[in-house]
Amino acid sequence: SNTTGSYNSAYGVHALYLNTTGANNTAIGRYALRQNTTGSYNTAIGSVSLSNNTTGYANTGCGIGSLYTNTEGYNNSAFGNVALYSNTIGIENSAFGTYSLYSNTEGIQNTAYGYQSLYNNVNANNNSAFGYAALRYNISGAQNSAFGTSALSFNTSGGANSAFGEQALFDCTTGNYNTAIGSHAGYTITTGSNNICIGFTSFVPEINGD
Repeated sequence: SNTTGSYNSAYGVHALYLNTTGANNTAIGRYALRQNTTGSYNTAIGSVSLSNNTTGYANTGCGIGSLYTNTEGYNNSAFGNVALYSNTIGIENSAFGTYSLYSNTEGIQNTAYGYQSLYNNVNANNNSAFGYAALRYNISGAQNSAFGTSALSFNTSGGANSAFGEQALFDCTTGNYNTAIGSHAGYTITTGSNNICIGFTSFVPEINGD
C-alpha cells in the first residue's frame, strides 16, 4: 500500500503492510507496524510489535507484542515481550521488561524497569518504577517513585509516594505523600498519608493527615 513513504524497511509477513506516507520506519517481524499509515520514525522489532500503530511516531518497540495496541501515541519506548502492550494514545513512556506498563492506555511520562513493573497502570502520569513488580497494581496514582522489588506494589490511586527498598510501602494503596527508605519500611501503612519511615521494617501508627 506504500504510496509516497520513503526510507522504510520491512522484514516479515505483512510488516508495514498498510503504510502510505509514513517515512523512516523499520519493521522486523510478522505484522510489525502492519496498520501504520502515516506514522514516521518508528522502530518495531518482534512479531506484532506496534502492529496497530497508525499515526503514532518516534516509537520503539522491541519484543513480541510490544506497543501492540498503540495507535497515535508517540515517543514511547518498549523493550520486552508485551511491554506497553495496551498503550493507545499514551506518550513519552518507557517500559523495560516483560509485562512492564502492560495495561497503560493513556498515561504519559511513566518509566518502568522490571518484570510487571507498573503492570496495571492505565492513565496515571509521571510514575517511576524500578524492580520486579514495583508499583504493580497502580492504576491512577501519579508522581510515585518505587525502587526495589515489589516496592509500592499494591498502590492503586495514592500519589506522590516514595519507596526505596524491597517491599517498601508494600501495602500502601491510597495513601499520599509517604516516604519509606529501607527494606519493608512503612509496611503497616495502607491508607495513611504524610508519613516518613527510615530503616528496616520501620513503621508508624496508621494516621491519616496531621
